[in-house]
Amino acid sequence: MRFQLIWRHFIRRYLIRKSSILWLILLLLPAFVLAASHKHVKHKHWTKKYDRHFKKNTKRYFGPAVDWHWFKAQGIAESGLNPGAKSKMGAIGIMQIMPSTYKEILDKTSGFGKIEDPRWNIAAAIYYNRQLYKRWKKKNISVDERMKFTFASYNAGFGRVLKARKKLRENNKEKPGAVKKWAKVSPFTPPETRYYIQKIDKLMQVKAK
Repeated sequence: MRFQLIWRHFIRRYLIRKSSILWLILLLLPAFVLAASHKHVKHKHWTKKYDRHFKKNTKRYFGPAVDWHWFKAQGIAESGLNPGAKSKMGAIGIMQIMPSTYKEILDKTSGFGKIEDPRWNIAAAIYYNRQLYKRWKKKNISVDERMKFTFASYNAGFGRVLKARKKLRENNKEKPGAVKKWAKVSPFTPPETRYYIQKIDKLMQVKAK
């Protein structure tokens, strides 16, 4: 009888400890994932398998002066460089491109293959980034700020970022130049978009705002 009591006590303590450990792992898991996702873009954690596609298309659409790592960081933020990634909304591949967006890109340029193919997925995304980048150039956004507005538009849509700028004007008596600063506009964008820009910045070891 005494042995049974001792055994039950042992089992209860073991299960409680095991349960506590499991809960601790579940609580810490997001932090571990987050820490991995914020390793520098050049860290060995991230595969170099697709680097040639990022290099080639950055040079083609942005020129040699733009660091191709920006778009690799974007790919990490989008999918962790997973070519088989597919979102609930239907976005596909490393750069999480929507089929409808890909169709629009194909209507404007030729030579692209299937959206699932990493080389075309990356090429189309950088091409699309270039179109967004030019639209922000027309809005007189400085070179230093333009990439953030480009990535924000890629994530949330160009129109939604324009609405965020409008809200900034309506809710604050800021100077006219405030709408050209991502730090001022970002509070009026979706939380997901703000986190997206912060993630890319951290991957590039740029101070996130």
